[in-house]
Amino acid sequence: MNKPLILVVEDDAAVKNLITTTLETHQYRFRTASTGETAVMEAVSHNPDVILLDLGLPDMDGIDIIRKIRSWSKTPIIVLSARSEDTDKIDALDAGADDYLTKPFSVEELLARLRVTFRRLNDAGDSAAAPASVFTNGEMRLDYAAGTVTMSGQELHLTPIEYKLLCLLAKNVGKVLTHTYITKKIWGSA
Repeated sequence: MNKPLILVVEDDAAVKNLITTTLETHQYRFRTASTGETAVMEAVSHNPDVILLDLGLPDMDGIDIIRKIRSWSKTPIIVLSARSEDTDKIDALDAGADDYLTKPFSVEELLARLRVTFRRLNDAGDSAAAPASVFTNGEMRLDYAAGTVTMSGQELHLTPIEYKLLCLLAKNVGKVLTHTYITKKIWGSA
């Protein structure tokens, strides 16, 4: 299984280098962004498992980035910021951040917080109820167990590819899926 993908949003080159070197050493996959606009685009395009976010970016305040990402995603966000006042921490957490680490920080603590975040993600996946065997949207009903699709009570006859594509989209409602991701999931290659 692949290591989780981490989006590192940091405009300070030295701090970004420290974080990415640490992640690389521990064999994590990562992408980077130096601005808020790029961070949001990366989050949409690559659907990271965790976001490490600096609040003081040149084009956008980190709190606004948290709110933007939270409007469509539940991806865990760990704030890494020099802002150490309680009000800053509370604002970030209330906006939707999952954790807050004040700079300067030790890489060991950052790695520990990442492990805790991944453990929570895994525990949530393990404790979640079995996936629903039926997906409905308006008049459409997709029965995974029976392998059937009905529209207004009438069974639709789909090709195997159409059925796989519909199942993939139904299981990822509200997510942006890239062409490459869809191709790999449906046909098994890019």
